[in-house]
Amino acid sequence: MTRGFRSAVISGASRGLGAALALRLAAPGVTLGLIGRDAAALAAVAAACAARGATPRLGVLDVREAEAMSALLRDWDAACPVDLVVANAGIAHGTRPDGGPEGPAAVRAQLEVNLLGALNLVEPLLPAMRRRGGGGIGLVASLAALRGLPDSPGYCASKAGLWAYGQALRAALAPEGLRVTLVAPGFFDSAMGRRYRGDRPFSMSADAAAARIEAALRRGAAELAFPWPLFWALRLSPLLPAALVDRLVRRMRFRVDPAE
Repeated sequence: MTRGFRSAVISGASRGLGAALALRLAAPGVTLGLIGRDAAALAAVAAACAARGATPRLGVLDVREAEAMSALLRDWDAACPVDLVVANAGIAHGTRPDGGPEGPAAVRAQLEVNLLGALNLVEPLLPAMRRRGGGGIGLVASLAALRGLPDSPGYCASKAGLWAYGQALRAALAPEGLRVTLVAPGFFDSAMGRRYRGDRPFSMSADAAAARIEAALRRGAAELAFPWPLFWALRLSPLLPAALVDRLVRRMRFRVDPAE
């Protein structure tokens, strides 16, 4: 069954995957709540969505601002009930240029944005969605949720936490008619992805990744992970000797950029 959405909210919508997904959902009669920190970039995405007939609403916010997020989302839902929310905002740090670990501040920032930021987006909308007995929730994690990588422990931990949160939420909300879709993408073209040092197997454009995610959301899929060769390699890695897997993942390098 393919579902239509009349009112969607997307975090991290000012660029990359979030912007590509917003454009794919944009259509006449659709209201799009776009959340991001870059006002100019967000306005450009909103204009592109409006050109496709959608009605954009802008929230220039950091997803870590829990109270401001809650107030905005409740107002949006009261004006036009939200039937799809996609937690897409995310940051990544990584090993420092001197080879040192991320450090507690970097790990904490990733947990606050990637995990707690998703909760700040989803939780304020849940009571109304539950009362209405329907709606979709998309949580954009990463294949990194499936295996800790030595250069990005904070990122992997934040995405693994998001994955576990989504699994619990999906099981809890399914009897009430809400659909939770967990998304674990691999490499795709983005500013974050370009900071990765080494091979980027099966990399795709942001629009190609957004097309897969849109399809999964519309059919109410429980999970979407791609590309499948990387997914199965990571999913089955616990069956191999830990020392061997550790040696293999040490080849995957992530170049740090202090800017979020």
